[in-house]
Amino acid sequence: MQEKIHTDKNKVNTGSTTEIALTGLLLAAAIVLSVFESSLPPVMAAVPGVKFGLSNVAVMYALFFLNRRQAVSVAVLKSLFVLFTRGPMSGVLSLAGGLLSIFVMLLLMRLFKDRISYLMLSIAGAVFHNIGQLAAVAAMFSGIYMMAYLPVLLVSGVAAGAATATLLKFIMPAFQRMR
Repeated sequence: MQEKIHTDKNKVNTGSTTEIALTGLLLAAAIVLSVFESSLPPVMAAVPGVKFGLSNVAVMYALFFLNRRQAVSVAVLKSLFVLFTRGPMSGVLSLAGGLLSIFVMLLLMRLFKDRISYLMLSIAGAVFHNIGQLAAVAAMFSGIYMMAYLPVLLVSGVAAGAATATLLKFIMPAFQRMR
């Protein structure tokens, strides 16, 4: 996935009805991917909580091809789904990771414009999603031992980012037909 970001050429000009419909479809895709991923065995049984974050593909698509408002909407609504289906802790972790991830990807898109690939944005998003989750846990619980988990989260973020970028590449034609 070496394609470069083309910030304005690939964006969809949407009216409010189309924007709402696309956001709903992306949220549905995120929920389906989340449910599918939760039915899979753990990626690394020895390291709890490490996942590929397949549902983030929908958020990344919204960010790359629609607009930041839709990406934030999908991330927040996805976090509400997680809250209702997996509990408050999971909901907070999803929201913290999702919002930090979007912020970092937006920042990188602004700084590097079309000189950064979807792969690099996806990896940065996944790494910062994990950092956001770790920061949320650190805010709720005390203990220096949590920081020992950071290297594992950084490595798993790189792997997850590469996996979600690859999945986005294969799913993109289906998403493009939704527009």
